[in-house]
Amino acid sequence: MNDPRTSLETKEYPDTEIQKNQVLSLEEWQEKWVNHNIPFHQEEGHQLLKKHLDTFLNGRSKLRVFFPLCGKAVEMRWFADLGHSVVGVEISELGIREFFTEQNLSYSEELITQIPGAKVFKSSSENISLYCCNMFDLPRANIGQFDRIWDRGALVAVNPADRQCYADIMLSLTRKGFRYFACVVSYDPTKHPGPPFYVPDAEIKRLFGTVCSIHCLDSVDAFEERHRNWGIDYIFEKLYLFTEK
Repeated sequence: MNDPRTSLETKEYPDTEIQKNQVLSLEEWQEKWVNHNIPFHQEEGHQLLKKHLDTFLNGRSKLRVFFPLCGKAVEMRWFADLGHSVVGVEISELGIREFFTEQNLSYSEELITQIPGAKVFKSSSENISLYCCNMFDLPRANIGQFDRIWDRGALVAVNPADRQCYADIMLSLTRKGFRYFACVVSYDPTKHPGPPFYVPDAEIKRLFGTVCSIHCLDSVDAFEERHRNWGIDYIFEKLYLFTEK
């Protein structure tokens, strides 16, 4: 029989409403970190970013790179070591502290006066700044604009009802000449409620297409045995490049 994982021509489900009422609270995300239930973390970094790094950087140096819902992504260290300035946002203080500890980086922390209860953690070299707060409160911190955005595990984690607000914030953070990499997943959303949530091509165009030129750069089979527990038999990761029109 045909194996749905043998072709990159994955089925698109045009009904973007399938998961529209799915919600995961900030407390539930924080609980995942406490329980170390973080299968989304990739200790070796993301293969699609490695593969398309030249396209992402486009020969530029000293870029400002933004990581939404950054967790403890090792790629933040990669970019800092290449001479770029990295800013991330993450709701889990534990995740942020683990990043600095695991990367053997000394850091300082301070309160963000514009956002009650929020903190920013900065590497001693001052080229990595990670904000611990709700993503949707971040604009109040006036973090400036960015040359690059690496969106892996963010767009697919935001509750579907919040996607438009999320996309608007992301676009407000881009400066002229930006390049935005978005990594999404494609699977049968009738079989798994998410997260990660299914984000079809049509939804990406709806959210970003009025401002950005959109190109799908790659699609790879991302199926692992753990996905069988989701009730699915295939899952693809798709990498998109957004640039200004």
